[in-house]
Amino acid sequence: GDELAARSGAAARPPAARGRGGARAAAPGPIGDGASGKCRVPPPTRAAGPRAGGPAVPGALAELSSLKKFDEIKKANQAAAKKLVEDQLSSSSEDDDEDAEAKQGKILDKTFTIYTSQTDGDASELERTRQYMNEAFQSGAMTCLICIASVKRNQAVWSCCGCFCIFHLVCIQKWAKDSLFLVSSPLTDDDFGKKDYPWPCPKCRFEYKRSETPSRYYCYCGKVENPAVDPWLVPHSCGQICEREFKPSCGHKCLLLCHPGPCPPCPKMVTTTCHCKKAKAVPRRCSAKEWSCRLPCGRTLLCGQHVCENPCHAGDCQPCPRVSKQQCICGRQTAERLCASPQWQCDQVCGKCLPCGNHTCEQVCHAGPCGDCPRSGKRSCPCGKTKFTLPCTEDVPTCGDSCDKVLECGIHKCSQRCHRGPCEICRQEVEKQCRCGKHTKRMPCHKPYLCETKCTKIRDCQKHQCRRKCCSGNCPPCDQVCGRTLGCRNHKCPSGCHRGSCNPCPETVDVKCNCGKTVIKVPCGRERTIKPPKCKQLCSRPPTCHHPTQEKHYCHFGRCPPCRQPCQKTLTCGHLCPVSCHDEALVKQTGSHQSTGPWEQPSEPAFIQTALPCPPCEVPIPVECLGQHEVSPLPCHSANPYSCKRFCGRLLDCQNHTCTKECHRVTKSNSSADGKKAGPECSQCEEECTKPRPAGCPHRCVLPCHPGDCPSCLQMLKIKCHCKLSVLYIECLKLTCADVKEKELLISCRNQCPKELPCGHRCKEICHSGSCPLNCSQKVKLRCLCKRLKKEVQCSKIQEGQVSLECDALCKEMKRKAYEIKEAETKAALEEEKRRQQAELEAFENRLKGRRKNKRRKDEVEVEQSSWQKYKNFIMLPVFGVAVVMV
Repeated sequence: GDELAARSGAAARPPAARGRGGARAAAPGPIGDGASGKCRVPPPTRAAGPRAGGPAVPGALAELSSLKKFDEIKKANQAAAKKLVEDQLSSSSEDDDEDAEAKQGKILDKTFTIYTSQTDGDASELERTRQYMNEAFQSGAMTCLICIASVKRNQAVWSCCGCFCIFHLVCIQKWAKDSLFLVSSPLTDDDFGKKDYPWPCPKCRFEYKRSETPSRYYCYCGKVENPAVDPWLVPHSCGQICEREFKPSCGHKCLLLCHPGPCPPCPKMVTTTCHCKKAKAVPRRCSAKEWSCRLPCGRTLLCGQHVCENPCHAGDCQPCPRVSKQQCICGRQTAERLCASPQWQCDQVCGKCLPCGNHTCEQVCHAGPCGDCPRSGKRSCPCGKTKFTLPCTEDVPTCGDSCDKVLECGIHKCSQRCHRGPCEICRQEVEKQCRCGKHTKRMPCHKPYLCETKCTKIRDCQKHQCRRKCCSGNCPPCDQVCGRTLGCRNHKCPSGCHRGSCNPCPETVDVKCNCGKTVIKVPCGRERTIKPPKCKQLCSRPPTCHHPTQEKHYCHFGRCPPCRQPCQKTLTCGHLCPVSCHDEALVKQTGSHQSTGPWEQPSEPAFIQTALPCPPCEVPIPVECLGQHEVSPLPCHSANPYSCKRFCGRLLDCQNHTCTKECHRVTKSNSSADGKKAGPECSQCEEECTKPRPAGCPHRCVLPCHPGDCPSCLQMLKIKCHCKLSVLYIECLKLTCADVKEKELLISCRNQCPKELPCGHRCKEICHSGSCPLNCSQKVKLRCLCKRLKKEVQCSKIQEGQVSLECDALCKEMKRKAYEIKEAETKAALEEEKRRQQAELEAFENRLKGRRKNKRRKDEVEVEQSSWQKYKNFIMLPVFGVAVVMV
């Protein structure tokens, strides 16, 4: 794992840091712990003191340096903690509960909505795509094969277009750089970059060009860059319609929402005919538009004699399966052969005489003419320098010149005369250099010279030496097996020794449920961290309680859940226990551990599994209370007579009151047939007699509370008479037993009623009850309106308005004279007021005209009184006196 991390880190470094020879530059900074993700503090360096030849570092600078290092470590730890929290929040393993499964189902339905609307709800073609999408949701199913880590929702990813495997974007970029570096590392500087070497997918080895190296994070359909994390979408999806071209291309585009994995078959409907074009065109799915009508094909085969008898099929017809007699090419032999291969050659040489007449054709069974004699025309000598024209029956002679053909060494030429056959080996001695170029030796040219020096160069694996004798410098690839432990920690790399990261482990591991019926395949190495699959099979373990069968639940690891079936054990009362099974209840164990001191931390409470006894029976039993007031259902374990807390309510011996004790047991006597009668346990009545008294009797019964009627009342009543002036003493019995008339006489004092009538006179009746009569007989005087005339009449008639007294003529004459006097007084008063106002006006005008020079003196206007003002008092007094007398 450390080697894999080191190789991944080396692949991530820029080429300048790695170098052509594989050397890596060390960068200063805090040392990271790759296993735990924490930052380790670099070892402190000693300050250069006097012994080292430098001045001592002051204390202030050392303290400042320590604080700076502390701040750097603190920031690194905070960043690591923040990243850990984000990883936990964004982990794809968060949706493993039932709510997440329901949410996942909604997202899948939303993604497939447009596709299923084209197929009338048929989703059988979506199983492969659904599998990829389920892996995108399932915890640990999406694994980057490069770093063997889970692919999380908020991480940038890249998907291979061949196998649709998903990798981290950073990991695939490192992989591409490493692959290109390894391919181009054997090249020289002159050849580097001239050829566009491809890099392969880590899983399917599909090759990509250098320009196709991913540099940005896109969604699955490639429309949106850096798609936002949406919990209601497939992870790393943009939520838009995919619209990728179907493969093979049919002209339509994918209708699913942006999704991982391959696009499903095209669901569009097209009208197409069968392969042989005989049947009528019918509408079919575009993905299955090629169909067979199952009729015989009927097309002429390549033999030209027979027709294809196979059912309607796609592509070319198969070779004719029939057998027929066919001649060979030369026509000498005839044999039964497959009709599909009519041309064949026999083994006989042609043997026909050539046009020269001297030689025969040496070709094996052929078609057409044999051609001219190969020895006719101009022919060259063996060395090729001289040409001769000779009959075909004569051989070409040698020219006698030197051969001069280049020998096998490629340097020297043949020194013999023109000759037939191959030239001899080169026997010249030359100064030869060995293949590695380190040694020279004089020896025959045809012999190779290899020294014994072994090559010390490092092979392309950058680990092993070549160790080949006299190596030319182009060392062959390392022939040893890599053998390094892969990232899965289970297998070793089977490839030849190489540089860089090993390929991901190609193996897959089955992760099974507890029963082994549900299996998921995960990349090798992920079986230790991935959760087992959820099995839909029922658990087959035997029950651990007293029930014959356990509750149905799905397959699981660990102990079965507690049994929730009703206990159904028979209790002592005969009923069955209705509570849930309690044979394996968890009970908190107390007092098992005692702390040794106050410094010891309290340990978590321990729980033990034990069988609990059945609880008391709670079956309702109808029970009557002690006083027989009610019947209530009580639990079976406490079904005993009880007190209902009400008053007893039984009728006491007084026949007037009931027992006020709390509900209690009552002993029934044989002589008492009434169940509501008080018993000896009931209370005794100690109340006074509360029976209603006769009307008008204010006294209580002299006896205590008793049955039957009360005795007659003999007390005297002190009552006022009707007129409320006299006090009478009457026996209570007489008053309560008398009727209305008798009561009227008993209460009367026999004196005249002192009440006044509405007219103001005293009532003339004897003391009586109620209101006085209104017919007053008193004589009163009646006067006219002017009070001059008077008359005596009965008071009741005046009240009733039966009698009235009108004024006579004399009364009217006196009233007229009084009116005239009043009018004269009014006129005289008005004239006097006018004169006074006129005098005031003249005085004001005189003051304005300035007749008097002394303005300090006031004008005095003497107003003379009129005769009316002088003598009005003497006239009015007699007149008013006469008027008063008349009234």
